[in-house]
Amino acid sequence: MSVGGAGRRLLERAVARVGVTPYDALGAAVIVALVGAAYAPALGGGFVWDDVIFSEEPVILSPGGLWSIWFSPGDIRNEGHYWPIVYTTFWLEHKLWGLAAAPYHALNLVLHAVNALLVWRLARRLDIPGAWLLGAVFAVHPLHVESVAWIIERKDLLSGLFYLTAVLSWIGFAQKPSIGGYVRTLALFVAGMLSKSVVVTLPAALLVWHWWHAGRVTVADARRLLPFFAVGLAIAWADFDFYASRESVDLGYSLAERTLIAARALWFYAGKLVWPTDLAVIYPRWTIDAANPLAWAFVLAAATLAAGLWAARGRIGRGPLAGALYFAVTLAPVLGFIDYGYMQFSFVADRFQYLAGLGILAVLVGTVAEASARWPPVGRATVRVAAVLALAGLATLTWRQSGVYRDEIALFGHIVSLSPAARDAHLNLGSALLAAGRVEDGIEASRIAAEQRPETAGPLANLGRGLLAQERFDEAEAYLRQAIAKEPRHLSSLQNLAEVHRRRSRFERAEAAYRRVLEIDPRYALAHAGLGHMLGQTGRHEEGLEHMERVVSLRPDLSLVPALYVQMARSARELGRLDEAEAHVRQAIALRPDHQEPLREMAELRTAQGLGDEAREYRRRARDLVGDDPAALHSFAEALRKEQRLDDALGAYREAI
Repeated sequence: MSVGGAGRRLLERAVARVGVTPYDALGAAVIVALVGAAYAPALGGGFVWDDVIFSEEPVILSPGGLWSIWFSPGDIRNEGHYWPIVYTTFWLEHKLWGLAAAPYHALNLVLHAVNALLVWRLARRLDIPGAWLLGAVFAVHPLHVESVAWIIERKDLLSGLFYLTAVLSWIGFAQKPSIGGYVRTLALFVAGMLSKSVVVTLPAALLVWHWWHAGRVTVADARRLLPFFAVGLAIAWADFDFYASRESVDLGYSLAERTLIAARALWFYAGKLVWPTDLAVIYPRWTIDAANPLAWAFVLAAATLAAGLWAARGRIGRGPLAGALYFAVTLAPVLGFIDYGYMQFSFVADRFQYLAGLGILAVLVGTVAEASARWPPVGRATVRVAAVLALAGLATLTWRQSGVYRDEIALFGHIVSLSPAARDAHLNLGSALLAAGRVEDGIEASRIAAEQRPETAGPLANLGRGLLAQERFDEAEAYLRQAIAKEPRHLSSLQNLAEVHRRRSRFERAEAAYRRVLEIDPRYALAHAGLGHMLGQTGRHEEGLEHMERVVSLRPDLSLVPALYVQMARSARELGRLDEAEAHVRQAIALRPDHQEPLREMAELRTAQGLGDEAREYRRRARDLVGDDPAALHSFAEALRKEQRLDDALGAYREAI
């Protein structure tokens, strides 16, 4: 026997043992590569919008937070659901790489790639034609961008992972029943529910599979799935009860109105699957008018389609109806029959059909693949080329849509461009612009938000914040007081009012305002930071240091702000704790080596240590950063003046002149 023959036999035995051929490995590699290429922009994104639910959450940031995640979910301040598996992953990641966003994005991509491979495997198990193509389409379909590129939506990916593995496990159990197979499937289902309770529809989807596979649902099938229904409904009810205790929503729609919402949503989702353009993070809400006969066209069309697929099942098979049923059943929890908070913004969201869309995609891909298999070679080759072009087009759309989640300015700018009346969109865009230092743009967006929702405090608070940044103190104070009048416990308004007082040297009023914020929320880190700074300004350095150290313990992300360490260094220096001051200022310089203020503080520290030559060197480095631009020199002089370094300030003013 030749060496080549022996090698082939060994390869055949290995393939038979693990069930994976070289073609399978190549197909898997291509799917993974497609995910990596299509979602590449997501890897460069940061934390956006609801990501603060975990990125600024003390439970996630603290070493002992795992207990709260599982046994005291109310400790997570801004989460209304009990999804402990999701938050466990965030907690573990924080312990591994802190708050660097890229690894969080990378894990989302890995989970989505695994789910795409599971879709391929499941399609093969179900003998759906074009199984690999279905997995590839799932991998790069732009409707999944929201679930993949937005870190907080990991709940879709994790629940999808457990859902797909549970389906595969159930199919194996149905073909070869065993106690182990049954328990494994139930455990996977529970894990899915603890990732996102929308997977409560899994037992109903499995009944659809039984009907599609055998043409009927037996009593034994229903009996074996009964515990799944019971467990799923129990967890879903507990989760809903917890949600209602955190955010009570009663939108007051009638059953007829909810039926109209559901029917139109189904057609909306199907349309976006087939033609995924103008994808919005928040879609405009449509008008609901049950008295309008035309409004019932969506209901009539859905009923007609279902009846037609039922009548034609003998000719075209049960697959199309099964796919449509799976699509509707899986979307059922988010079709509007039960109130949930997001309905205040929109009736639909791309992320809601992460799993549901498989029903429609399987029918479309399977139909094309089955039909083309009967065509001549030229026809089959044409279909393959079309499939490659379709994947390339979908991947391109996904690549573009992934860039929307780069940062909050991109995200909220995208929302405003497609849904200008979206609730709080201009408010959030204004906040993002102000945070990025684009004050004029932030003020303009906040003015639009105030016009859209004049009854709320948020836009007024943003206007006050922007005007404060421009040192227009009287105007800022007026807007902030209006915001507080509308909402007396509005923390950001109270915080920025304290900042107005501090910046105008009204220290008693500032201290009272900061302490009012901390009375409402003792963990409000920005108030600790502002109060600590003010206490340092007024010579109460020991108290100031205590508040600034509290900031670092509450908000590790704020420990990346050099100004915090500069003020801590200044207070420690004034207290004569020079080694402590040096540690703080070195931290500030490490964070921003191109920033003047840490270098100026190090110069003052070296002077206090009697190291005049080093002090002069640090002052020279700070001055060199300014350059010869008169405006920059003026800003440099102003900073020195505010620090009461008047001789240095006078020199900078003269140099600017």
